[in-house]
Amino acid sequence: MAYCLKLQPPLGHHFKAVSTSKKSNQILKFRINSCAVEPENVHKRWRHEVGVSELSEESVKSVAETGKAYVHDFLDIYGRPVLIVEASKHFPGKHKHSEDEMLSAFLIEKALSKLPDGKQEILGIIDLRGFRTQNTDIKFLTFMIDAFYCYYPRRLSQVLFVEAPFVFQPVWQLVKPLLRSSSPLVRFCSVETVREEYFTDDTLPAKFRS
Repeated sequence: MAYCLKLQPPLGHHFKAVSTSKKSNQILKFRINSCAVEPENVHKRWRHEVGVSELSEESVKSVAETGKAYVHDFLDIYGRPVLIVEASKHFPGKHKHSEDEMLSAFLIEKALSKLPDGKQEILGIIDLRGFRTQNTDIKFLTFMIDAFYCYYPRRLSQVLFVEAPFVFQPVWQLVKPLLRSSSPLVRFCSVETVREEYFTDDTLPAKFRS
């Protein structure tokens, strides 16, 4: 059964504070204790709060154009839709936090719409090549954890952290405890592993071809 975590971003000089809009603050405060008791109602309320039914390519265009997150055109070899994040292209504060949340919700919905019959889960790939401290956004990571724990339970099959650099280690130490029982879904791997174990030559994402 799904459940929510009461997540608070840690304080520290390495992480930039992000100014948020009123709507963003409302979404961030949506950490409902009743998630474990009434997951369906919580999911419906969240979709209404975020305005999921109104999201479109046009409404998330300005954030999507950064190329920091997108749904791959092809499924992986296990028949799972693939959501790819290029962490080096994310800069906290460049866009409103609410805009990043809208893009995330839109892409998750888009990935789920590509599920073949009989499949229920998607694959997440976090490309960490070129990741730097200024790309760190704990506030957004807590939102994503809440999203999959509460609003899209049992929809994430696995998350690949690709080519994690040394500077990512402190971020992982902060994030791992928040994942709790879901931490085994995370796999640290190389680009070569992505090529050889998850895609064919024809379906391999362009970013992993060289």
